[in-house]
Order: sequence, then structure tokens, then C-alpha cells
Amino acid sequence: MVRVCGLNSEKHKKIGELSKGFRQRVGLAQAMIHDPEILILDEPTAGLDPNQIAEIRKLIRELGREKTVILCTHILPEVEATCDRILIINRGKIVADGTPENLRKQASGQEILQVRIEDGHPDAIFTALQSLTTVAMVDFSDRQMNRFEVHSRPDISSKREIFNLCVKNKWVITEMIPYEAKLEDIFRELTMN
Repeated sequence: MVRVCGLNSEKHKKIGELSKGFRQRVGLAQAMIHDPEILILDEPTAGLDPNQIAEIRKLIRELGREKTVILCTHILPEVEATCDRILIINRGKIVADGTPENLRKQASGQEILQVRIEDGHPDAIFTALQSLTTVAMVDFSDRQMNRFEVHSRPDISSKREIFNLCVKNKWVITEMIPYEAKLEDIFRELTMN
């Protein structure tokens, strides 16, 4: 466990002399010493500095290759950086279950694109985007920079139509960035009842 948990350099010290990150590692070593099939970790990176967090995340991912690791945390960026399957529990009931990508797709249900189009007048571009059959709504993000937020109709993409529109009008697309729902937004939506 000393080797697996990266404690070699500190193994001669008493636990009280260790940094918080190394104490977390000692806790992991204690939990794993009997080779459990399932490892439950409650807020394993709480109070750690960024370097320690990165090391603990790496260790958790390595453990996850051989064991089932259940990570209980409210630090949602931690979940995204560490986990390959997410369960969101609200009032004792599972309200979401899936990979981060699947949860984002389910939550958004609608493609939202940040688009910047050059070589055209903002109003002309706005009107043309709104006329596309795949587009539900268009809004200006930054009129000076010809940036638009384009909402596609449910379960359909507007990327190809926007590209073809720009080719037809000799406009240049310099940005087409899909908006991805953040895990924090998904969590709030599912648990604010």
C-alpha cells in the first residue's frame, strides 16, 4: 500500500508530521490494506492544495481501473475530473445516472451554438440565421464582434445549415462553439425541487 499510494518518500514520518495530502493517502492505504472490492471515498480532496488534488485524482483513477470506487462529493468539478459514471441523488432517490457526456446531452436537449460570422452586416446575418429551418432562436452575444447565440430546434443540429448559409453569402465563420451544460447546472436543475 505504501507503493500504491505513493507514500515511499514519507514512510519514515509519523502521521502527525505529514501534510494533509499525505494524510489523505495514508487514509486511502488504510482503507485498501484488506483489498476491498468496493472503496467508498467521502470528499477525498477536501482541504487539499491544487497539486495534492491532482495527485489524489490520479490515484483514484488508477484505483478505479481495478476496483469499484464510489466517490461521494459535492465538489462537482472533482466528479467531472475523476469519474466515468455519475449518480445524482436527491432526497434519497436517484435522479440521474450516466456518463458526464450523457448527462449533459440529456440536460440540454437542444443544441446551443456560439457563432461568430464575419464579412456581413450584423442585422443581415441575424435575419439569415433566424430563417434557417433548424433554428429555434437567435440572439446577439456581441453585436460589435458579429457574435450570435443560436438555439437549434430540439434534437436537431444547425451546424451544417449555418456553414452552408455562410458559404452561400461569402461570409466567414471564425467561431462555432457548442455550449455544454455544466454538471453544476444539471445538479441544480435536478435537485432544486
